[in-house]
Amino acid sequence: MTQHDSHASHARTALVVVAHHRTDSLTAHTARRAADRLEAAGYHIDLLDLHAEGFDPRMNTSDQPDWGNREKVYSDEAHAHMRRVLDADVVVAVFPVYWQSVPAILKGWIDRVWNYGFAYGRSKPRLAGKRMLWLALAGATADDPVVEGMRTVLETNLSEGIAYYCGFSHSTVGLLTDAEERPQRVDAEGNLLVGAAVTGAEREAQYADLDRRAREFVERFVAEELVGC
Repeated sequence: MTQHDSHASHARTALVVVAHHRTDSLTAHTARRAADRLEAAGYHIDLLDLHAEGFDPRMNTSDQPDWGNREKVYSDEAHAHMRRVLDADVVVAVFPVYWQSVPAILKGWIDRVWNYGFAYGRSKPRLAGKRMLWLALAGATADDPVVEGMRTVLETNLSEGIAYYCGFSHSTVGLLTDAEERPQRVDAEGNLLVGAAVTGAEREAQYADLDRRAREFVERFVAEELVGC
């Protein structure tokens, strides 16, 4: 059996993490579409809706890292999530961009679950070889000068500062601009400029274009996985 045959002989698992408080949000819609694409590509889907599952993002004494003991037994909630990360071959996080970063609930999930002794702090990381896709929905328009810096900040923080630090073999940020129905940007004086709402056929076209871009990020991610198998 070749390596590729072995790779294809069992269903690989994709952990799709959703970080939005509304199930009818564009973020949730994008997560469902991404999960559908991954499932069509042969992945078993573990859909983790952090809000719907009531995940508590606040660090607590049970889950505070103990730098003198990498074998520390963390809380039952953290261990349950650690198991889901371990069981996944790929992790896809879908979230709105807040302050050029992830929402608090996603950051708290990483803080509590991707913990010392589990995700990092070992000579051979337990998450080594896994792959990560971050689908980030931003209200900024594609031609807003802030987008280039936003993409750089997200790649540095999420890929370099988190995924690669934890041993992931691949991490990429798919920045999806134009996610708001009202185009917005900040001018040179710091004033927020909000345009008229996009409605009707124009809004449908905007949704379709965002779906297309999200699909391309997922399909490219899957194709790179197959090339590496």
